[in-house]
Amino acid sequence: MARKLTLDFLRTEAASGVALGLAALAALIVANSPWSADYFGWLKSVVPVQVGPLRLDLTVSGWIKEGLMAVFFLVVGLEIKYEILRGELSDPRKLATPVLAAVGGMVIPAVVYLALSTTLGGPHGGWPIPLATDIAFALAVFAMVARNLPSSLRVFLLTLAIADDLGAIALIALLFSQGVSIGPLLWAAGLLVAGAFVAQWRKIPAPFWVMGFAVIWLLTVRSGLSTSLTAVAFAAIVPVKDRRSDGQSPLQEAMRDLHPYVAWLVLPLFAFAKAGVSFAGLSLDQAFAPLVLGIAFGLFIGKQAGVFGTAALASALRIGRRPTGSTWLELYGVSLLCGVGFTMSLFIGALAFPGAVDSPQQVEVKLGVLGGSMLSVITSAMVLGIAASRRKKLAATAPDTRRS
Repeated sequence: MARKLTLDFLRTEAASGVALGLAALAALIVANSPWSADYFGWLKSVVPVQVGPLRLDLTVSGWIKEGLMAVFFLVVGLEIKYEILRGELSDPRKLATPVLAAVGGMVIPAVVYLALSTTLGGPHGGWPIPLATDIAFALAVFAMVARNLPSSLRVFLLTLAIADDLGAIALIALLFSQGVSIGPLLWAAGLLVAGAFVAQWRKIPAPFWVMGFAVIWLLTVRSGLSTSLTAVAFAAIVPVKDRRSDGQSPLQEAMRDLHPYVAWLVLPLFAFAKAGVSFAGLSLDQAFAPLVLGIAFGLFIGKQAGVFGTAALASALRIGRRPTGSTWLELYGVSLLCGVGFTMSLFIGALAFPGAVDSPQQVEVKLGVLGGSMLSVITSAMVLGIAASRRKKLAATAPDTRRS
């Protein structure tokens, strides 16, 4: 069951990566078309929602970032919990190399960004942007160019991405939750604690969890805290044990039910809302601004250096090992692929430089993320394609070798 659920996630993530790419391309086309003003106006338009005495006035962009993306982080939290308790992360021996590589893949991009920012006079506040790996895009590219490569590389990529997501969520909580209103936050924390106790009773129906998440989300928005943190915290209290009545796990049910909506609706919609960059009036100075270069090189140079270098060091020190059956060239190709930071990088960029979606800093964030991610995709596809071709040739000549 654990293997089946993981494989289902991989297949959905890989396929939905195509939808993400199409959504991003559509955003770029619309942002540079006669409908550009309508596109940016739609994102900035305020949508009021009132439930009883409570009223929220958020822009369309805000509803996507704080509302729909909260569901994304809930699914990420559920996946992290499942993998730690029952999946690939439950075996400590399988954790060392990808987790250490994830740490290296967060530290080195930050160093690269800060070095360029200091040298070129750019803003230091964008250093968390190139730290994240987009699992949907990464798995989609891997599925297309690495069909003949060992499945252990896919597991390595998934494990690293999960650890990467966890680190990114921790950073969001630490860096982007200023100005928090304590009252609603205390109520949300109290409900989470109460939910953890109630969760021991495994007969609780699904509507309880839906309503509980909705109330805690609303309190989080009212408090001013990033909804990503409480979404992951809520995932931690969802029971993983099977119910006695039907033998189903609430956590597995939630993952199975929510994941298609996240993969096919939430993330493509977020991509459409955040990837739109208008090139009208864009100068070379802005295209090669320090913020753009810091993010792009942090993703492209920093990620591959951090992931591959740390994995090689862990193997040399015998505290980790290369994915089973893989070569160093194949692992390097996967390390390049970790530089695809699309969804999470854009999300962190919106938090690091708050403002209108077409503000100068947001345009530079998008240019940096798109540039670094595209460089990573192209070079990774080339390296993994060469590695797959070599493996195929070796497999074809193996029988001749045995006969000789």
